[in-house]
Amino acid sequence: MIARQDEPDRREQAGRPGDRARPPVRRPDASMSLLADLFAGKHLDPGYAEAAARRAASGRAAPRPGRLRGAGVLLVLALTGALAAVAGVEVHRSEPVAAERHSELVGQIRARTAETDALQRRLVRLRADTERRRAAALARSAEGRRVRRDVAAAGAAAAATPVAGEGLVVTLDDAPRGAPAAPGHAADGGRVYDQDLQVLVNGLWAAGARAIGVNGQRLTPTTAIRAAGEAIMVDYRPLGGPYEVTALGDAGRLRAAFAGSPADRRLAALRDRFGIRYGTRRSGQVRLPAAGAVRLRYAVPREGDGG
Repeated sequence: MIARQDEPDRREQAGRPGDRARPPVRRPDASMSLLADLFAGKHLDPGYAEAAARRAASGRAAPRPGRLRGAGVLLVLALTGALAAVAGVEVHRSEPVAAERHSELVGQIRARTAETDALQRRLVRLRADTERRRAAALARSAEGRRVRRDVAAAGAAAAATPVAGEGLVVTLDDAPRGAPAAPGHAADGGRVYDQDLQVLVNGLWAAGARAIGVNGQRLTPTTAIRAAGEAIMVDYRPLGGPYEVTALGDAGRLRAAFAGSPADRRLAALRDRFGIRYGTRRSGQVRLPAAGAVRLRYAVPREGDGG
């Protein structure tokens, strides 16, 4: 998996100081002051102002507002209050309906996720059974044993078989809630983004990892790590923090090669600046499952190849 390094960093994009001028600070009663000025006659239309000046020059007094005008103002205020009350009642009535629909959607999502997980577990069992039957069939001849070695090598390269051994485990998680934001940056800079996982995974591949998984999700050469709203998708499956990235390989060599790398320096800087939780540990025994089957979209068998 290769990260798109040309994408701008979301923290810098959202929080660069000086990118835009700050809006002027408004008085809390700014909207009411205009209304008060209009009633006081401080802001008059030019035509009204000219008529008032002519009346003042001729010595005639301005007509006083009658009772009809006062009744009209009271009527307008009463209608405005009634409309606001009706709108409030409608909003209050719609809240239970919205909450019920939200609860139904959450329930459907959890049910579909449970079904998908059950199907995935069944698929793993069927693959293991198929592998045992294939290995028993190929072990009956020398040619079959050679084919079995070739298939095992190709399966390991495509992440189609489970792997186990020692490795390095790297943990990433959002900053604790309530942590102060860095000066000049957005308040959500303490979140882990898909770009952070991309950089970490690429750094572990460069350090010599033989296999990598994120929260138990095995990565393949074509696995994508992308964002969908506030969720991070790994191979089109949403994952939540904390994000535990497991790299299979010699733990000592992996740690030595990864320490001080560009990925390690970036994540350490995010930890120091935004409070993101970042740490590494060695593990004597890690296990990664096989990845999902790759569906061919463009490759087709050639005619005349005999299968």
